[in-house]
Amino acid sequence: MNLSGKSILLTGASSGIGYAVANKLSKENCKVAILARNTDKLREFASEFSSANSFILPIHCDVSDQEQVNSAFNTILAEFGEIDIAILNAGTSYRIDAGDFSADKGKEVVSVNLTGNFYFLEKLIPYFISKKRGMIVGVSSLADTKGFPRSGVYNASKAAFSKVLESLRIELSGYGIKVITVRPGFVKTPMTDKNEFYMPLMMSPEKAAGIIVAGIKKEKRKIQFPFLTVVGTNLLGIIPDSIFEFFARRHLEGLKKKGL
Repeated sequence: MNLSGKSILLTGASSGIGYAVANKLSKENCKVAILARNTDKLREFASEFSSANSFILPIHCDVSDQEQVNSAFNTILAEFGEIDIAILNAGTSYRIDAGDFSADKGKEVVSVNLTGNFYFLEKLIPYFISKKRGMIVGVSSLADTKGFPRSGVYNASKAAFSKVLESLRIELSGYGIKVITVRPGFVKTPMTDKNEFYMPLMMSPEKAAGIIVAGIKKEKRKIQFPFLTVVGTNLLGIIPDSIFEFFARRHLEGLKKKGL
């Protein structure tokens, strides 16, 4: 797929993977609506990267607020005239220990990682069906494989989103609509900076963005990286639960011994 001339919606664009993807797209001669809560960061980006070849439209949007999602969707259509690709990237995470379980934190994670995407899908799906074309790119995670200690809510939100995307890929194929699932491993972002454990094969957001944009151009069903982490998480998905839980407990005990 040639991205030149395409109108693209991108959520979670103010930092991390989203910011890096926006940077890559700004060089593709396309129109990009960048959405996030940090309006100042979005405006700075638009001022720096808008050019004669690419137009960047900054829009304040808290994806967990349905009215803001609806407003952002309508603004993009008014400004661009159409949407060709929607990259649903917004995400958040908390490390939630069982001894201090927080329903509020859990609800926030689910509202951004899952419900916010539902709000966009509710607008995008009928719109793309009416056009009989379009592409939905959902950013999930390789962490959707298992319920890792202290990350269960995050894992659950990503697992649910992956399954929804899988279902939509089947249902929407008959309408000429592509659905892509992006499953990154560890990428250095403000979100992963909060993790207290060792993260193997950590990747820069710029490298991750390059892989994602290349995968979109190739219209891949799944964009998964890095390779060794993909293999490792796939193995975790098929080993007996008792083995996974044994090593996960040992990992958790090691963190506690370090006072983490």
